[in-house]
Amino acid sequence: MSIMIQDLCKRFGSRTVLDHFSWTVDRPMVLMGPSGCGKTTLLRILLRLETQDSGTVTGVDTPAAVFQEDRLCPQLTAADNLVLAGHGLTPQDARTELRALGFAGSDLALPAARLSGGQKRRVALLRALLCRDARTLLMDEPFTGMDAELVAQAAAVTVRLTADRPAILVTHDAAAADLLGWPVRHLEE
Repeated sequence: MSIMIQDLCKRFGSRTVLDHFSWTVDRPMVLMGPSGCGKTTLLRILLRLETQDSGTVTGVDTPAAVFQEDRLCPQLTAADNLVLAGHGLTPQDARTELRALGFAGSDLALPAARLSGGQKRRVALLRALLCRDARTLLMDEPFTGMDAELVAQAAAVTVRLTADRPAILVTHDAAAADLLGWPVRHLEE
């Protein structure tokens, strides 16, 4: 299945952020562009959190998302947050993937509210990637708050767990985009 975006237009007052934007996403791809050019707005439209002014979108099938905010359940552990959205993900599988992204045993015992910003970001990323029902992945700046070594680890995990599902990953980080090795689409103002 492919995400088909045809002649998408979106304005906020007098400001046009998407002007007859068309794109076919049939595999994992990266979306880059300057701040304010409509990248997050596009993802919000694909998730039906925002309504386009005109144009059509098809093929967004059972999406999982990484938002710019982590949106974790603060009282749950990292693994419990993953299991909650994983649709059949086991706690053991969740802990295994968390360890692959640098979580120590003591980190796994903490509620999400006590994790660092970078740890929360990795949990948010894994929550989307490990959602077994998701056929489409939409990720908005998933590597924010990670140092270069963690970005490299997170990019490798993202490639492995995304597989061939249609996915859009928004980033400003050209080095992260290079690590993913996915085709890049530039969205201009």
